[in-house]
Amino acid sequence: MTMDITGKPNVMKRIMVTVFRDTRPVILMSLLLVFILAVYLRMDFLNSVEHNLSHDSKGYDVMVRQWIEDGVYAYKDTEPNAKVTPGYPAFMAIVYKMVDYTKHDPFYMIRLIQVFLSMFTLYLIYRLARRLGGAGVGLGAAAIGAVYPSFIWSNGAVLTEVLCTFFLTLYIYVQLISLEQKKMSFALLSGALLGLTVLVRSEFLPILLVSHGVGYLWQRNFMKILKLLLISVVGTAIILSPWVIRNMITLNKVIIASTQVNPFAAGTYPYKNYADRMVETKGKTQMEVAKERIRVGFTEHTLKYVTWYTVGKLAYIYGKMFSGSGHTPFYTVIPILPQNILHWGLIGLFPLSFVRGIRLWKSPGFLLVTIVVAMSTLRLLFVPETRYNFTVMPMIIILDCVTVAAMIQWYSERRLNKNINLGRSGATG
Repeated sequence: MTMDITGKPNVMKRIMVTVFRDTRPVILMSLLLVFILAVYLRMDFLNSVEHNLSHDSKGYDVMVRQWIEDGVYAYKDTEPNAKVTPGYPAFMAIVYKMVDYTKHDPFYMIRLIQVFLSMFTLYLIYRLARRLGGAGVGLGAAAIGAVYPSFIWSNGAVLTEVLCTFFLTLYIYVQLISLEQKKMSFALLSGALLGLTVLVRSEFLPILLVSHGVGYLWQRNFMKILKLLLISVVGTAIILSPWVIRNMITLNKVIIASTQVNPFAAGTYPYKNYADRMVETKGKTQMEVAKERIRVGFTEHTLKYVTWYTVGKLAYIYGKMFSGSGHTPFYTVIPILPQNILHWGLIGLFPLSFVRGIRLWKSPGFLLVTIVVAMSTLRLLFVPETRYNFTVMPMIIILDCVTVAAMIQWYSERRLNKNINLGRSGATG
């Protein structure tokens, strides 16, 4: 068998070329090292600390055990409800059955699978970044994704973040292909992937319209985009239909997503001051209280509520990284530097990436910018949590890497032109 310059069999090189879409040994070896580092950090974190269970994780655990043992799908109740969509509970239930949860702890296997999903998401980050800016940008985005602490800590949390981000990133990748190639098969697949995303986190359903709105801006062909949209709707409907039918039969209601009101209601308390008594709550439902708080807040405390529902909530959401459910001892990913330094750098650079994305609205990056803005705007309706920044961080990383590459290219060209002009001046002198 012939060998390549690295001393590895050609079959290995062919595999790497197929996976990473590049033939240059330096790029291939760099990517291999990045992915080895990513696996090491995630597995080392998984096995070297004691993982905590959050309040929501404990609620999921009780829910899944009740679902398996009693056949009752209900979150924080013994009667059937639709407070949470079934994507993550179904994932947990499969793992519980797989490991025989009555004899073995299912959480380690859940975390292990989440590490695998996290690695696949990292690969999608590379592929998307490479699609937008070339191999160098893809390598840079993969390197950042490999060491971004939140992408490591999240694997220890028995929460929706890792699974949702995997489906969302895969959806965006396929949706780009669908809009570029206008193939019905990709439109159907993208719709199905969005359906899976919604089953894990219901707030992403509006992206279906957002994505095809971007597609219309690109192509200005209403009928073609409408056809792609309808096919995508079919794909989403196929995935969501069992859940909708279950709700119609069990709850006698048409519920597409979930019925949990608490995040919306909690979001009406500025700066999470839940002790304020702005409105009377006695004898009112949670939704009635929330609506009255919004009415009174925006009419009688206008500046406070406008600030809270804009920069206030954005500061809560993006001010620091999502740290998972907590763990001991603390796992330091990037030593010496402040733990949020990479996150702050990414968020600080994003306004420039946003402006660049708007200016270059005909480029694929505009879809990512639009989704980040749409989801950030939608989340202003709810209680702000750092968890909400996690799912869009892959897009922010990609866009920032594309922006940095463009800045480097601009500076290099400017410097080259300056040297050429100096050379011409010297020759004429």
